[in-house]
Amino acid sequence: MFRRKKQRLEGGGDTSPPLPASGRLWLLAALALVVLPQLPRMPLWLSAGCVAVFGWRLLHEYRGWALPKKWLRNLLAVGGLVLVAWSHRAIIGLEPGVALLTVMLSFKLLELQRLRDAMVALFMGYFMVVSSFLFDQSMHMGLYLLLAVLALTSAMVALNHPGGSLGHSRHYLKTGGGLLLQSLPLMLLLFVLFPRLDNPLWAMPEEGGQARTGLSDSLEMGSITDLADSEQVAFRVDFDGPIPAASQLYWRGPVLWETDGRRWERIGMRPQREIPVFEVDGLALGYEISLEPSRRHWLFALDLPLQLPEGLSDPVGIRPDMQLLSASELRSRQRYRLTSTLDYRLEPDEPLLWEEALQLPSEPNPRSQALASQWREQGLDDEQVVDAALAMFREQPFYYTRQPPLLGEDPVDAFVFESQRGFCEHYAASFVTLMRAAGVPARLVTGYQGGELNPAGGYLIVRQSHAHAWAEVWLQGQGWVRVDPTSVIPPERIESLDDSGRFEETGPARQLSDGAWLTRLVWQFRSNWDALNHRWDRWVHGFDRHRQQELLRMLGVDGLSWQGMVMAMVAGFFVLLAVVAVWLLRQPRPRDPILRLYEQFCRKLAAIGFERRPNEGAGDFAARVVAMRPDLQRPIRRITALYNRLRYGREGADAQLVAQLKQELRQWRPHRR
Repeated sequence: MFRRKKQRLEGGGDTSPPLPASGRLWLLAALALVVLPQLPRMPLWLSAGCVAVFGWRLLHEYRGWALPKKWLRNLLAVGGLVLVAWSHRAIIGLEPGVALLTVMLSFKLLELQRLRDAMVALFMGYFMVVSSFLFDQSMHMGLYLLLAVLALTSAMVALNHPGGSLGHSRHYLKTGGGLLLQSLPLMLLLFVLFPRLDNPLWAMPEEGGQARTGLSDSLEMGSITDLADSEQVAFRVDFDGPIPAASQLYWRGPVLWETDGRRWERIGMRPQREIPVFEVDGLALGYEISLEPSRRHWLFALDLPLQLPEGLSDPVGIRPDMQLLSASELRSRQRYRLTSTLDYRLEPDEPLLWEEALQLPSEPNPRSQALASQWREQGLDDEQVVDAALAMFREQPFYYTRQPPLLGEDPVDAFVFESQRGFCEHYAASFVTLMRAAGVPARLVTGYQGGELNPAGGYLIVRQSHAHAWAEVWLQGQGWVRVDPTSVIPPERIESLDDSGRFEETGPARQLSDGAWLTRLVWQFRSNWDALNHRWDRWVHGFDRHRQQELLRMLGVDGLSWQGMVMAMVAGFFVLLAVVAVWLLRQPRPRDPILRLYEQFCRKLAAIGFERRPNEGAGDFAARVVAMRPDLQRPIRRITALYNRLRYGREGADAQLVAQLKQELRQWRPHRR
């Protein structure tokens, strides 16, 4: 008794069994899968420290390296805490919190001795799987983390198999996979019926993320040209009905008013909570936008939105110039629904914006101002001035090119009268300048035009390469009218047709020749993969309350409140339990092969008059028979000892011992006296 007490004191009170070697290796492999996605997000020295700890533990397993003493482990833990705090300038928060968890989990490997330590590390691994979704909710990350969960579950099976070895790895995987499959019905029940908030579960803000490529709140000739080379996705659009023609797809973004002759900027306007009144001439189009993070405030809408977006957590307002703005920066993917019209008539803006719509710098671009004055001297009204400017771009040798020459001190004059080669912002900025010089109120609108149809998913992909700029002029009796001067350039004066997809139905398919089978195959794979990721984003990552109600309607359940969903979830849980119970009762009880061999031994003894009593242990039964038949002592004790070792010993179902037991039973033929 005193010896056991001393052992408990020396072991810190941990009486759990030691870990099998196979379980330790399975646990190390599973935790490595869990930690791996976190390493690129941490500072280099923290990542290197975690890798070094894993290497130390592997060397302990394969080379017998000694693990650090307790004082050194404590020192390393304190050092890890200090490094995390110093690297992130904080301990509390998404990135520092997950980094600290990663470091502490790695250090836990240095004291991994008993089953209790392993279970703590195992459950920390499960928790880290959840934390990984706070950074990346993509489909490929979901598949990777499913593999990590399978490895963790298989490691749990291996840790609870004392007599196992790496040769049993197939059994561990099969058992772990079976456990995951058994949990699938409950997981689906909770996923479908658990009451949702207005936003998805994983809509966590990105901390300290880098700004994405995209439109800014200003424009300078050449800025959108930089975006033309970017294939990065700006947003994806799912239409409720047919997709309009590419020439009608103007995705409205920042509206620019002030200029110094070269640079255009927005003006301060207070966003409103109601859409300004305007006249609608066409049908309404419903659609949903999945907007990529931009670290900007503006949202994009098909020109022109009829209502404020639905499905966003932060308040959204609309400026008098019809630009949608979010109250906070968009640091994570946003999904929102809109209804827009393509045919509309905007009313004139407030008088205080009238001066802004005619603002021009006093000195730059004198030749452009002289040209506008000449149109007015010819007696042209506002609409005729617009037509005159468009006719100039169409009839004179203006070229559309993504490699325009550098412009001088007066960029509009240099473009209109000298180079006559430019991109969309050259045409839009020059057109607005000419209109204002002629006394026609005008403003410059930036956004995206067109899109790329994904045939595998039936939705539109708008990339940064679709960035565009156009103009709006105010005409008497018509209000604000969109004018796109770039669209009047004849096709023969477009130097690279592939780069001007906004003039036709867009998509990579237009770039493929009939013989480019490899390119076509790559594009098809890319389209299918993007479609799969988009469906994942809509139905898994973006499974909010609106999507939940939509799915329930598809299942024939409409208008279910959150109380009803809770009741349905509880009822479904009990139905699942009942189904599992019935299934288990109908299954034949699996026969233990070791128990089956022992029952054969008992039948042989029963044949000579020794029936095993109910609840009589193997040792007690053997002792009773040997007391009455001493001549059978050796085979009975030998067979009973083999059975006890196989049944209760650390070796488990050792193949050699099983073969020995079978041989003993075959050779032994007891007889009556």
